[in-house]
Amino acid sequence: MTMTPEQASWFEGTFTRLVDNVDRALMGKREVVGLVLAAMLAEGHVLLEDAPGTGKTSLAKALAATVQGTSSRIQFTPDLLPSDVTGVTIYDQQAHRFEFHRGPVFASIVLADEINRASPKTQSALLEVMEESRVTVDGVPHEVGRPFLVIATQNPIEQAGTYKLPEAQLDRFLVKTSIGYPDLAVAERILAGAADRNPSAHLPAIITTGAVADMADLAATVHVEPAVLRYTAQLAEATRADASVNLGVSVRGSLALIRIAKVWAAAQGRHFVTPDDIKALVRPVWTHRIVLDPEAEFSGTTAEAVIARTLESVAAPQARAAA
Repeated sequence: MTMTPEQASWFEGTFTRLVDNVDRALMGKREVVGLVLAAMLAEGHVLLEDAPGTGKTSLAKALAATVQGTSSRIQFTPDLLPSDVTGVTIYDQQAHRFEFHRGPVFASIVLADEINRASPKTQSALLEVMEESRVTVDGVPHEVGRPFLVIATQNPIEQAGTYKLPEAQLDRFLVKTSIGYPDLAVAERILAGAADRNPSAHLPAIITTGAVADMADLAATVHVEPAVLRYTAQLAEATRADASVNLGVSVRGSLALIRIAKVWAAAQGRHFVTPDDIKALVRPVWTHRIVLDPEAEFSGTTAEAVIARTLESVAAPQARAAA
């Protein structure tokens, strides 16, 4: 079944209300909020590369409050163990059985703060749950439920004592973006409300977690023309053929772009994806998936430049007219 124009109109209205609500706590960052919300509805995860104090925790709490969900924050450190993230099985002497004690990853919105400060072994504890929305401990799978969004952060300034995220783990993140600092007018509004240390606590819930799951299912029914699918595949192939690239966009990256493009189209009130949706999302979805040749990187080439060349070299199909 394909999404109808009426359903697309409802989706747009609900999406706008969700962004408006989160914007009350994270002022002046509607574009970032919309992108993170789209990633959640596409059932993906977000990597934020940002300096401390830009509102990452506020974003996670505001999202959780808006969808009537739960939130947790994991501070990644070198001594953090995988069981500190996923949970552990403990033997109950009175009941004479093993019981699973859930870790902080069992929440609707999980903030993995400074993920690159933990060891690769601990980082890998997130791989299964990010891909399959479940945790397996002692051979027993435990579902984390829907919605489930991991917002991982890393500081682009401080690199001492950190472990670079491997390409396989970077590929698990649907979107990489940053919040950034507010402009002067918004900063003044934030300072005026400095007495309220937790603005997310006063946010009303807009929808339930069950309704979020329904929105995700509805977004998956947005129509994508074969020409748009071909365009996406050609863009991915062009990144792999670029002389400055050692590792281009994978099939998972192409699928991720189509998934979030469906949500993005519905958020604009359309029941079909256009080439402009692909162009709007290709940078946040693909930049972190491209591994540059060391010599090209040393000479100043960036992943953003590769994507810009790719968009110029691949002709976009004609956009479909609204039905």
